[in-house]
Parts: sequence; structure tokens; C-alpha cells
Amino acid sequence: MSDLQTPATRPANPRFSSGPCAKIPAFDLSLLADAPLGRSHRAAIGKAKLKEAIDLTREILGVPADYRIGIVPASDTGAVEMAMWSLLGARPVEMLAWESFGEGWVTDVVKQLKLDAVVKKAPYGEIVDFRTVDFDRDVVFTWNGTTSGVRVPSGDAIPLDRKGLTICDATSAAFAMDLPWNKLDVVTFSWQKVLGGEGAHGMLILSPRAVERLESYTPAWPLPKIFRLTAKGKLIEGIFEGETINTPSMLAVEDYLVALKWAKSVGGLKGLIDRANRNAATIDEFVATRPWIANLAADPETASTTSVCLKFTDARITDGAAFAKAVAKRIEKAGAGFDLGSYRDAPPGLRIWCGSTVEQADVAALLPWIDWAFHTEIAETAKAA
Repeated sequence: MSDLQTPATRPANPRFSSGPCAKIPAFDLSLLADAPLGRSHRAAIGKAKLKEAIDLTREILGVPADYRIGIVPASDTGAVEMAMWSLLGARPVEMLAWESFGEGWVTDVVKQLKLDAVVKKAPYGEIVDFRTVDFDRDVVFTWNGTTSGVRVPSGDAIPLDRKGLTICDATSAAFAMDLPWNKLDVVTFSWQKVLGGEGAHGMLILSPRAVERLESYTPAWPLPKIFRLTAKGKLIEGIFEGETINTPSMLAVEDYLVALKWAKSVGGLKGLIDRANRNAATIDEFVATRPWIANLAADPETASTTSVCLKFTDARITDGAAFAKAVAKRIEKAGAGFDLGSYRDAPPGLRIWCGSTVEQADVAALLPWIDWAFHTEIAETAKAA
């Protein structure tokens, strides 16, 4: 780069946070005018809205008719914890982790539930080799590493005749990647990830095998009310028909419905996947022509198309964390890209949300600012030396 001229164009929407994520294009609060505020979620109108959210989720994601879909409290974390505390302990357990959230699930299972689990880990930028996993155990894993920029490329290694349950945290994969439902027994996600919904609500999707476990097994530990999915040995069906465990925000529900209807308008799941793929490909093209930056994912096959993580590789950088923070700060101060820093536990670098609600033109407009901020910071560092 021969000069340090400031780029002429900024993204129309500079929001690239990996959670909460960008709202749908052209979002406006007026779109939520139909929210039944001040009404009970147990009233007919409230139940209808919640049921519509479940039905549209099933339609867009292609969830099989015999899988239950429930709206639960405490975002994706609540959904994952609910699944682990309710289902684990009946069989041996294998925990897979390659980023901070997966590490958190390992901690909860080993230190809180005190299960003697087999733990397999991979460093940031890599995933566990699924060919080494024993799926006769219950297996817990994230599909897409939000903080590590890697994903499971397919469900090919998961056998159909497995004896254990597969519990999948798919919060930054649902609505942007093709999930193989016949290979997954529990899937969780939150509204604020790929569809840019508001926080605090999680989704819990159960296969018939997961329901069978719930109705035939009682954990050895006490379950808080907020985690209970059964009563008298039977699934509480109301949870999966719009009767939530605690009071939901009807404003947030309306926001999710607006996002789901937008998703249908752009071609449903295929359209959403295509949008994320194009965004990620735009960054790939940028990285391929610059020797000082690289994708954190070691294998392109496992590179995330939603939470794209980048690392600086220039030999002149002596303090990677400080340098990456300075680059992100320059871009944010210029109003060209917000919340671009890597996750606090991840290797230093940048993290760019490329999910379906982000416009490709905005990703393309961001990239010259990364170029500018990198070279400006390199020049300033050299000047100070």
C-alpha cells in the first residue's frame, strides 16, 4: 500500500458484532407495532404469537415434524444448560470443545454435574476429529465456533445408528448453515445470532430419541424449575406449543417473527445460507491477496461463514493483542466497523460477523478500512520505535 489515504466509502451499516448481531436490513421499530404489549403471553393472542414463532422456525429450518421445538429462557445458554442438566447422566458422555463456549459446557458437565466425561479439545482455529468420537456415548458440541471461526463441515461422521444422544449448540449456525437433523438429537440456538433478534430467549429442539430419554430417565441431581421439561414422567408438551416456562418478552417475540418473515422473503434457508456464504467469500478474497492477514481457521473446509475470525501475521507486529485492539479501535473511531475485536479468550485478531442479516456490500466496504487501519498502525508503530 503506497499511501495511507482514508477510504472514501463506509459501510451503510457498520454493525459487525458477533452477538447481538446486526438487525435485518431496513429494520425499523415500526415493524414491531403488532406486538401485543401489556397482554398476557397466556392469552390467546400471546399463545398465537409464540406458536407462530415455533411454526415458522420449523418451516424455515426444515425441522422434521416429529421433532419438538420450544422457546425457553436465558438465550442459547439456557437452552444448552437445560438440555445437559435434563438429559445427561444416563450414558457415558463425551464433550467436544474448540472454543470458549464449548469449554464452558465442559466445565459445567465435569465440575457442576460431576460426570466422568471423556473430554476432547482442539485449539482455536481447529475442530476435534469427529472420526475419533464414540457416538455410543452422549456427545455435546458446538456446530459453529462463534469465538474461534470454525465449524463442523458436515454431519457425515455422525452415525445414524448411534446409541448416544447428540447435543448440539448451533446458535451461530442455525439459519446460516445446513444442519443434518437426522444426525442431531438436541439443537439449541438464540434469536440474537443469525437473525439478529433481541436477547434473552433460547430455542430448544428435541428429536424423538431425546424425548424418549426425558421420559425414561430421571437425573441424580435436583433440577431447578426453570430446567424442568417433564412432569410425572411425561414431556410437558405445552412448552413446545407456545406455553413458555417463564414470561417471555412479547416485544422480542414480535421482533423474531419479523425476522422470520424477512427470512422467507429472501428465499428461506437456502437464501439465508447463500447470503452468509457470499459475505464470507468476500473476506476470503480479500485475505487471499494480502500476506499480512489470514483466516484463523487452519482448514478452509472448517472455516465459519458467520463468525469469520482473522489473525495478523506480519513479522513486524511484536504485540499481537495490542496491535489488533488498535486496528479495531481505529476502524470503530472512523465509524466504519463496530465490535470487530476478537473474543476475549480467543487469539488476538479481528472477528467479523457475516451472517445472513449483513449485506455483502457492507462487508466489501469494510475491507478497505481494515487495509487502511493495518497500514496506519504499522506506520505509527515504526515511527514510535
